[in-house]
Amino acid sequence: MDNLIRFERAEARRLAVVRRNTPRNQLSKVVPEACGLVWNAIKAAGAQGGRHVALYLGASEGLVSVEIGAEVASPFPGHGEVVASATPAGEVATAAHFGPYGSLGRAHDAIKKACSLRDLPLDGRSWEVYGHWLPEWNSDPSKIRTDVFYLIKR
Repeated sequence: MDNLIRFERAEARRLAVVRRNTPRNQLSKVVPEACGLVWNAIKAAGAQGGRHVALYLGASEGLVSVEIGAEVASPFPGHGEVVASATPAGEVATAAHFGPYGSLGRAHDAIKKACSLRDLPLDGRSWEVYGHWLPEWNSDPSKIRTDVFYLIKR
């Protein structure tokens, strides 16, 4: 996967998110639940939503600090526990992962390895942008697309 990793400048993307601190082994449950909650808030606020996003801010004491939500076309006014946020802007290492969400760790590991080999220190923040679900993914999960980003420390 190393040859599929790109280094580029990322612009900040507006988000509507909920903030969670959760054990890593609960992410597969927490992320979809939070995405549903945020999507309902986006619709209730009359906002235009985009792809779902999980922004990982760091980990401590066994918990992952994450903002989970969706892209929004304009500044989000907030709705209950759903608040405005944004992905970081700056130089990133990124890769498109194709396959089930359970295998996303391979993309994360490949990006970290590529950065290490190039002596590029990571900022500690990373995010996943989930492709809009397509019907063919139900029968062929190898086509599920998730873009993974790591902010490079400068």
